[in-house]
Amino acid sequence: MKQAYEIFQKMKPETAASVFQYLRDEQRDVYKASLGSLASARKLRPVVVQRKSVGEQIDWLVKSVKLRGSGEIATQVLQLWLLKGHQGLLTGFLDGLGIKHDGEGAADDIPDDIDAKKLKKTVTDLLKNHDAELVCIYLHIFQLQREEGWPEITALIEATPELQFPEAAPAPTVAAPAAAPAAEAGTETEPETAAEEKDEA
Repeated sequence: MKQAYEIFQKMKPETAASVFQYLRDEQRDVYKASLGSLASARKLRPVVVQRKSVGEQIDWLVKSVKLRGSGEIATQVLQLWLLKGHQGLLTGFLDGLGIKHDGEGAADDIPDDIDAKKLKKTVTDLLKNHDAELVCIYLHIFQLQREEGWPEITALIEATPELQFPEAAPAPTVAAPAAAPAAEAGTETEPETAAEEKDEA
């Protein structure tokens, strides 16, 4: 079962950016709180990030929320994005399973067991009416409400390719370099490493 920061790692970059763009446009207080929490977690003053352009802020937020230490913040961000921005998906899922909710997609009493047949039919209908990645994200976040999630949901995810995040593409195979001439023997170059992100002082 993936944690929320791992969900951010797996989702499409444009989807991750749209999460924070939505919060900035529609839930400004949540956006500011998320920025402040992530900045503090990285030992930065929020104003350092706030000085950036909107695009740079969102890029920074996406990078930061993918870090292991950002798990709790990532969970809150995704839950609020789903609750406020995708209520139709949430209520459709809960209604399909016969789970009582507040009309906006929040449920207090979720049963310990979920009917597998109802689940499959409900999710099949959701996939017809919503983007598959969105349904995938929701089910993974729903699973985080219990330590081990619901086995019925786990089984459905494992059996349904549309509900699985794509695996990272394997690194391309590079042919071994030709042997160095004798005159250059012993001369080696360090492999190029990616430059580390440097935040503003």
